[in-house]
Amino acid sequence: MNSILGTNSIRFVVLLLVQVIFCSDINFLGYINPYIYIIFIFLFPIRENRLVLLTTSFLLGILIDMFLNSGGVHASASILLAYARPIFLKTSFGMLYEHQSIKFSNTELGSLITYITLGTFSHHIVLFSLEVFNISSTLLILKKTLFSSIFTIILCILIIILFSRNKK
Repeated sequence: MNSILGTNSIRFVVLLLVQVIFCSDINFLGYINPYIYIIFIFLFPIRENRLVLLTTSFLLGILIDMFLNSGGVHASASILLAYARPIFLKTSFGMLYEHQSIKFSNTELGSLITYITLGTFSHHIVLFSLEVFNISSTLLILKKTLFSSIFTIILCILIIILFSRNKK
């Protein structure tokens, strides 16, 4: 139990710092911004209490908002991702999720990509909708969502593979 708490605490702090220090300064072509802090929500243990996930997701999002001065959009998007996570897990992993036997280090790459993609697109659509908050800028919201999601998905999958996969 202490190992899980320690691992998640380190992951929380490292992803928060990397997001704030490095990733917040990346802005390719005005549309591409990576948001890798959502890896914490993706990799949070499945057997843990859901209220703990929602609380820590809110805390992570609000800390990102405080550092980036973004007014709560990251907290809102993080809460949505944490709340919808069981749906994404069931859609991506099926019976493995039903039996709560998912280990992200041993899952098929296709299921992992599906899970990360569903979560990232939902997170980003809420994030950019709240950030822009103008119905006449729908095209801008969709551009930012698409391009940032693609970049974030690639980075998230690479990071998860590099740091979570068992070496065979």
